[in-house]
Amino acid sequence: MNRPVSIALHVARIALGVTFFYAGWIKAQEPVDFARAVANYQILPYAWNYLVAATLPYVELLAGTLLVLNRRVRPAALVIGALNFVFILALISVMARGLDIDCGCFDPSGQGQTTALEALLRDLGLMVLVVLAWFSRERRSGASSS
Repeated sequence: MNRPVSIALHVARIALGVTFFYAGWIKAQEPVDFARAVANYQILPYAWNYLVAATLPYVELLAGTLLVLNRRVRPAALVIGALNFVFILALISVMARGLDIDCGCFDPSGQGQTTALEALLRDLGLMVLVVLAWFSRERRSGASSS
């Protein structure tokens, strides 16, 4: 793999990792607000909103950290890709039902002004980063890098 491509793949991996670490960190700081943001989607049963709000931020934090540290890159990218796919489906559902909600992705308090369409476009861009992160090289001790 030539150097510019390798650098681009690593930048994509780090950008994706930082993005999901930040998103998880923000949500973990305000779990009640995040549960409210999840409830706004009107998809899950009431109690599940709190389960998602209590667990999802830590999954995002862990996967983001692994990507930034270049450890278990493919499993972390797979988790983030699966989460992102679910987010995309949820946003399509919101748009199809005509709900006017903030996605709650980076501001669970609901003060943000991100429309479902804007969040969908952002998530599609993040999915491109997931694919690039998947193809970035994971450092392994004793592995040949040639």
